[in-house]
Amino acid sequence: MMRGLKLLLIYLVNSAAVLATVDAHVGTAPGKKPQFQILPSLREQAELVDGWTEERKAMIPGLLRKYDIDAWLMSQREYAEDTVFWALKEATQFSARRRTTHLFLADPTDGTPSSYSWVENTEALWEDLRKILAAQRPRSIALNTHPEIAFAGGLHAGELDAVIKGIGEEWKGKFVLEPMLGVELVATMVKGRLPWYKKMMETAWAIIEEGFSEKVIVPGKSTSWDVEWWMRERIQSLNYTTWFQPSVFILTGEGFPAADGPSAAVDDPRAPDRPIEYGDLIHTDFGVSALGLNTDTQHIGYVLYPGETEDDVPKSFVEGLKKVNRLQDIVKSNMKIGMTGNEILKAALKQAHIEGIEGKIYCHATGEWGHSAGTVIGMTNLQDKVPVLGDLPLLKNTYYSIELFAEHFVPEKNRTIVFPQEEDVYWDDTTNGWEWVYGRQEELLLIRTPGEDALDEL
Repeated sequence: MMRGLKLLLIYLVNSAAVLATVDAHVGTAPGKKPQFQILPSLREQAELVDGWTEERKAMIPGLLRKYDIDAWLMSQREYAEDTVFWALKEATQFSARRRTTHLFLADPTDGTPSSYSWVENTEALWEDLRKILAAQRPRSIALNTHPEIAFAGGLHAGELDAVIKGIGEEWKGKFVLEPMLGVELVATMVKGRLPWYKKMMETAWAIIEEGFSEKVIVPGKSTSWDVEWWMRERIQSLNYTTWFQPSVFILTGEGFPAADGPSAAVDDPRAPDRPIEYGDLIHTDFGVSALGLNTDTQHIGYVLYPGETEDDVPKSFVEGLKKVNRLQDIVKSNMKIGMTGNEILKAALKQAHIEGIEGKIYCHATGEWGHSAGTVIGMTNLQDKVPVLGDLPLLKNTYYSIELFAEHFVPEKNRTIVFPQEEDVYWDDTTNGWEWVYGRQEELLLIRTPGEDALDEL
């Protein structure tokens, strides 16, 4: 009974302290104090997204010429969409309708448009396509049929049969597979998206910093799942959504699944649920979604004992964060445009090992999708190379999640603990390099608890 009353008093004092000192809060990156960013109305969001989509559609003829393809054909049925469909649709479209078909041409002749779209489930669709193909005589027609790359393999098997039947066997010999068409189209982030992506990232940081604070966490009472669901509700309250369930792991507890050996194929399964205690090092994997964009962030925090300050944080925890920051720098500096993900992985791991850093690297494109189109730089269970996806080249004008962890021995716990981090970057033509979208975590988030004397005064 006394323990429950004491926890309640801690919670009340914590809440009052947060309300009184919110303006004095210092973020986890130098000079950063993240604020919640309000989204425009749904109508204004639709106008923004449609504008960005039209910019990307205008790229398609150039992409076709780049990869020496004459035509690109996509077809899908309602609820069985090609992955690329989502990069081409209007904001007010929530799915394909009937049979939705797109045809793009690299160099149309006789004033013919370079793109066509149909929503049609009758023979009229195939008649139109046959006429256009007969007039344009493309040497090659790209179809999204790749067996391993989602952004180049979205044509359903049954729909392929329908296409062949519809346009005729004579065109079957022109079908080709060029995976980089879908990959590069989806990966490319037009410039107008970046200001809003930065606002979304700032909002993600603000939610994490609020969630990893005494406003939400009461040591000994709040559990991992309590914080996860608080984050989910906070996203909803701001009219954002998310692309995955937030996770909260206690790194000083049962560990971190991505570090459990080469057989660990899943990065973030459901975190174990237990109360968060004083002295715990906690971690979140968190993202928000809006405006057809998705963020991906991982930060860590430390639960101070009653009356402790930042000066009382175990030195090894601070060192662990600095080590993973260095690993971030190593990866970012090795992300050279045109190199494959496997080449970047090999170079980054070699440099890290020379500097005495052990850990794992598992970076991916982000933005249009949480795990978006582009090369993959390692996976938690694939640290030598990633087949197929790791062989793709790194592209410009895209966003990447630099996701990884460093191992660090913690004498206070007499064990090695992993320090995970994830921050998104974008390609900056002015610096000719990758820049953090909002920043990166360089200081631990601290969950503070008033000292015993403060409780005695209540």
